[in-house]
Amino acid sequence: MRTRLTARFRTGKGGNQRRDRLSSPAHLVDINGLADEPWAPVHEDGVVRFGPLVRHADAERGAHPLVDQAMEFVGHPAIRSRGTVVGSVAHADPSADMPAVLVALNAEIHVKGPGGWRVVMAPDFFKDLFTVNLAPDEIIASVQVTPVRTSAYAKLFQRASHYAIVGVAAVLEVNGGTIVSARIGVTGATSHAQRLAGVERALANRPLSKETIAAAAESAAEGLEGINSDIHASMDYRRAMVPVFTRRALEGALARA
Repeated sequence: MRTRLTARFRTGKGGNQRRDRLSSPAHLVDINGLADEPWAPVHEDGVVRFGPLVRHADAERGAHPLVDQAMEFVGHPAIRSRGTVVGSVAHADPSADMPAVLVALNAEIHVKGPGGWRVVMAPDFFKDLFTVNLAPDEIIASVQVTPVRTSAYAKLFQRASHYAIVGVAAVLEVNGGTIVSARIGVTGATSHAQRLAGVERALANRPLSKETIAAAAESAAEGLEGINSDIHASMDYRRAMVPVFTRRALEGALARA
């Protein structure tokens, strides 16, 4: 077990300390031996299901148009070959890609604990910095999304780690050249992934065009509170980049419409 976990944990007298020093759990459970869990995304009943053993590398091979695109931005091949989709969701790093994608897709997070099953929608799952709607005795059993082609992900990332400085996922429902509805998820900018509700309202029932997209994206950063500021980018820079990458994500979705 120790060999498999050294990438993220150091084992010592004080327990298993994470390398980022966020926690030191006394025990670690290796779930790779779960015989009933698939190692690849499952397509059934019009949805795509990502179980707890699905690696990023397996999720980028035709599982879902938007997920496929976002997976290209996740770390590097070594990370994608070991890291899991569900693990990224549970960790809820403020600069991770999958939370924004799942928020935009309005994904279902299926949670299981001693009290039974419950389903949490992605916009309600990510609460704050490394904080999610998950009790200490619960686990994420799966993440389920509905395929949407009119979607795209755009990201400004750190060159060394590929974490998002600002990342935006856009999903559009289009009918007859009109945007019926839009869901926009942002990561990297604030403490947790969230929807850009103002942009969504500005797009609803508007013509699907570059002009509509440009006008809606201009105010993308309005209403965002607690914008991050660190060695990679200041608060002002992130605020300025949110509209830029919102427009790029929407233009990418437009190209797929």
